[in-house]
Amino acid sequence: MDRKDAPVVVVTGASAGVGRAVAMRFAAAGFRLGLIAREAAALEDVRAEVTRRGSQALPIAADVADPEAMFAAAERIEAELGPIRIWVNDAMETVFSRFGEMSPEEFRRVTEVTYLGFVHGTMAALRRMRVRDRGTIIQIGSALAYRGIPLQSAYCGAKHAIRGFTESVRSELIHDGSAVRIVMVDLPAVNTPQFGWARAHLARAPRPMGTPAQPELVAEAIFQAAHGGRSDYWIGWTTALTVLGNAVLPGFLDRYLAKAVEGQQDKTPILPDRRDNLEAPVPGRHRVEGSFSAEATAGAPLLPANMVRVGVVAAGALLFAGLGAAIAAARRR
Repeated sequence: MDRKDAPVVVVTGASAGVGRAVAMRFAAAGFRLGLIAREAAALEDVRAEVTRRGSQALPIAADVADPEAMFAAAERIEAELGPIRIWVNDAMETVFSRFGEMSPEEFRRVTEVTYLGFVHGTMAALRRMRVRDRGTIIQIGSALAYRGIPLQSAYCGAKHAIRGFTESVRSELIHDGSAVRIVMVDLPAVNTPQFGWARAHLARAPRPMGTPAQPELVAEAIFQAAHGGRSDYWIGWTTALTVLGNAVLPGFLDRYLAKAVEGQQDKTPILPDRRDNLEAPVPGRHRVEGSFSAEATAGAPLLPANMVRVGVVAAGALLFAGLGAAIAAARRR
C-alpha cells in the first residue's frame, strides 16, 4: 500500500493504555494516525514508535474536554494526512472514591473528559464523515456502561451516558440513510496505567476488579470491530455475564458488587505524595501496560452483543419449553 494513500485513523487518549495499544495496532496495518492526548512528550514517543513501524503519525496535544480544540485537531489532521476513515474515542479519566468524598469539581472533570470528550470527538468526526457519507466512529465503552460499581460513580455515569447518546446518534444516522457507522465496544477491566495515576480518595492503591485483560488483546479486538459489520461488541465473557446478569438480577448484583469496595483496592497503602492525572498529565509514566501484567489475561473473545443476547434468549426459551414438556408429561403419567 502507498503510504500516501493509506487510510487515516484518529485515536484520542493515544499516549497510554488502550489508546496507545490501538494506535500501534492500526500502525501495524499501515494506517496513518492522528494522535490526540494532553501530554505532548508522550505523544512524540508514540509518533516515534509508529514511525519505526513504517507508518506516519501526527501528534496533537489537546484536551478532549475542549470542543474547539477537538474541531481544530480534526481540521489539521485532514489537512495534513487526508480524510479521516476511522475515529476512535478512548480518552478517559476516573476518580476512585466513595461518592460522598468526591468534590463537585472532580465529578465534573471526569464527566467532561470521559463523557463529553466522546461527544466532542463524535461531533468532530461526523462533521467530516457525513459530507463524504463514509467512515466509522468507535466508542470505547465498558461493562460499566450497563452496571455501575462502587468507588467509580463518575466514571460509571459517564459510560452509561456514552451508550445513551451513541444509540441516539446511531438511530439518526439510520433514519438519514447514512453509510457512516458508529460502533460501541464494551471492555472488561484492562491492565493499563490508570490504576497508578488516577486520583484516589482511598487508604490503599486502586486495582482492577478480577482478572484484567492486556491492552494489546483489547486493541486487536477494537481493530476487528472497526472492520466488522456489527454495531455493538463485548470483549470477553466477563463483560457479557456482567451485562446479562444485570438485566436479569440487578438487585442481586447491587449486593454482590458491594464487595467491589475491597476488590478495587490493593494491599499497598497510598503514599501522601502520590501524583494523579485528573487536572494535568503525569510525565514519564505513559506506557501501554499497567502494573498487573503478572495476573492479566491475554485471551478474551470479541463477542457480537446482539448474537449473544439472541443466543441467551433462545437457550432460555428452549429450557422453558423443555421444562414445560417435562411437567406436561409428568401430569399425564
